[in-house]
Amino acid sequence: MRYCRIQTNFGPKFARVENRNGEDWVADMLRDDDFPETKTLGDRDNLFFEPFPYAGARLACPVVPSKIVCVGRNYREHAAELGNDVPKEPLLFLKPPSSLLEPGGIIRYPSLSSRVDFEGELGIVIGRRARNIGPGEDVRPYIRGYTIVNDVTARDLQKSDGQWTRGKGFDTFCPVGPVVTDEIDPISNGVDLQTHLNGMQKQAGNTRDFIFDIPGLLQYITAFLTLEPGDLILTGTPAGVAAMQPGDNVTVSVTGIGSLSNTVAREID
Repeated sequence: MRYCRIQTNFGPKFARVENRNGEDWVADMLRDDDFPETKTLGDRDNLFFEPFPYAGARLACPVVPSKIVCVGRNYREHAAELGNDVPKEPLLFLKPPSSLLEPGGIIRYPSLSSRVDFEGELGIVIGRRARNIGPGEDVRPYIRGYTIVNDVTARDLQKSDGQWTRGKGFDTFCPVGPVVTDEIDPISNGVDLQTHLNGMQKQAGNTRDFIFDIPGLLQYITAFLTLEPGDLILTGTPAGVAAMQPGDNVTVSVTGIGSLSNTVAREID
């Protein structure tokens, strides 16, 4: 299933996306009960709905995570381009949920930074509670689907701070979407990822090049951290990260999912 999250007069709502005669449509609303992470948002299951073309949807961020767990330096060439060693075990950090941004939203260039980079990534959306996943255990039952993420980074602050919370955590620094899908299987088959800045390709990679694969990542993470439904895992970015400027457009594409596009603008006080 592919689903998005759309803006309605009653607030954001999950909706199923299907292809009809070569065109994507928002086919029907999904029950809030299917998304435990939204249980505190109230019951909106009785919303009147008629299908409409997906191109006309007002999109919201398709995830409502309690936490965003990120993997650093999971491609050898990306580690090398920043002058870093390849990690011996997964290098993890967190982004706050307040950094989430919807597809088409504006990435705000903070006044505190003079170097803001894009980092296109495959995102994993957790579907059920996971703790202590064992070696060799099939991780697919814990995965609701996959999405596209831009791990926006204030590179100068990341380097000066030594730890990454501030450089990775600004509001709007985690664009996600536009859909979540279980129709791809990057565990068995690698998927291609590209990032374009103002139409020019900057990144090109494939998840087959992960240093730490998806089962290994989920086993490592759940050894110390309980993952809840809706949680988002960023799997790392390939080589080619570069700076963005106000006025730029950045588009991250993943085979089988689609494209996530956002513009950049100067922060407004």
